[in-house]
Amino acid sequence: MPDTKLLECFATPESAGGADFVIEHVSDEFTSVCPKTGHPDFGTVTVRFCPDESCVELKSLKLYFQSFRNEGIFYEAVTNTIRNDLVSAMSPKWLVVITDWKGRGGFRSTIVATHGDVPEG
Repeated sequence: MPDTKLLECFATPESAGGADFVIEHVSDEFTSVCPKTGHPDFGTVTVRFCPDESCVELKSLKLYFQSFRNEGIFYEAVTNTIRNDLVSAMSPKWLVVITDWKGRGGFRSTIVATHGDVPEG
């Protein structure tokens, strides 16, 4: 399984007036392995969240994503695992993880996993 010890966080910087703000990180070089075929899966991972006390550090997020590279794991499990691990690491007010997978066999897949009261739009 992916290495959650790789995820590092830092204290959330204060915004003007203490207002909430949204952070979005996009990784378009995500890879894992299909557990059925052993073929590589390629996708884009978008992480969007409203931080509370901490934010994930980007180099650690990149290394964490790379720890999936040789994992035999279904799309749905990838998405839910990332969500669960980031929630455990940061405890954000809300979080959305979207994985958008390259086509294979005539199908493209997009998986969305959420945490908290995600605003519309």
